[in-house]
Amino acid sequence: MNGVEWANAEQSRPNRDEVVETGWYTTEEVAVILKVDPSSLRRWRTARPPQGPPFVQISGRVIRYFGGDVIAYLKGKRIDPAVA
Repeated sequence: MNGVEWANAEQSRPNRDEVVETGWYTTEEVAVILKVDPSSLRRWRTARPPQGPPFVQISGRVIRYFGGDVIAYLKGKRIDPAVA
């Protein structure tokens, strides 16, 4: 990868505050968004019952997360102190 390609790849990585609802994300990218270690997502996936945001297992080791599912997961975890 040359310098320009590397810069473009860096720019395409998700910002912690920006999740594209129609985008697909790797475990590492979702970990950045959620501010957790990627091993946490792996642990959540293998828990019984599974925890964390919904995911798609494309093959044995290829996992993807849909942006809309990550957003819905976060909204579902939201606690409003005024209501609680």
